[in-house]
Amino acid sequence: MKRILMAGAVALVAGTQAFAADLPPPMAPMPRAPAAYIPVAPAWNWSGFYLGVNGGYGFGNTSWDGGVGSFDANGGLAGGTIGINYQIGQLVLGAEGDFDWQDLSGSTSAAACGGVNCNTKTDYLGTFRGRVGYAFDRIMVYGTAGGAVTDVKANLAGFPSTSNTELGWTAGAGIEGAITDNLTAKIEYLYADFENTSCPASSCGITTNVGLKENIIRAGLNWKFGGF
Repeated sequence: MKRILMAGAVALVAGTQAFAADLPPPMAPMPRAPAAYIPVAPAWNWSGFYLGVNGGYGFGNTSWDGGVGSFDANGGLAGGTIGINYQIGQLVLGAEGDFDWQDLSGSTSAAACGGVNCNTKTDYLGTFRGRVGYAFDRIMVYGTAGGAVTDVKANLAGFPSTSNTELGWTAGAGIEGAITDNLTAKIEYLYADFENTSCPASSCGITTNVGLKENIIRAGLNWKFGGF
């Protein structure tokens, strides 16, 4: 009996091996489906020419020699902008110029004015500046510095006003963001310091020097024309 069982077991093993040898080879694993393609929007490029408009407010002080001292001058401004940017990585280099009409004025009734007001006024502001920015895709923060020009008008009340074009320097900072592929909006601060202008006795009672320093806060919209 024992021999019969052993013979049966041997026959079963041999038969199983023969059946396994006759089976087809296992199928190769199915290739995995490729991951779905998700397009990535390219980073916004700041390079290109642009034109814009701006508006804001100027406030500062004007100073007279001859014992008058300094006093506040302020008023609104609005105008146009032209510029160019070139982006290298996240660094943005640019140049910008603007010309604004402004109604900045101030007066004082200091004793040295002889019982009337000493007046200072300007009608326009122009700047020509370099810009260096750092772009976070569609947002850019920047610093800016360059030259500035304005007209300085001065007189004692009742006297004809003198008017001289004066150069100066300006520096500031701002932030700008892309609203669409072409339209950007910015807000910036500038400080401008101008050379003294000479006011003759026919306008200021005595010949005196008049200085002007101005802080400017303004917002603007720019339209970018393509890139390079």
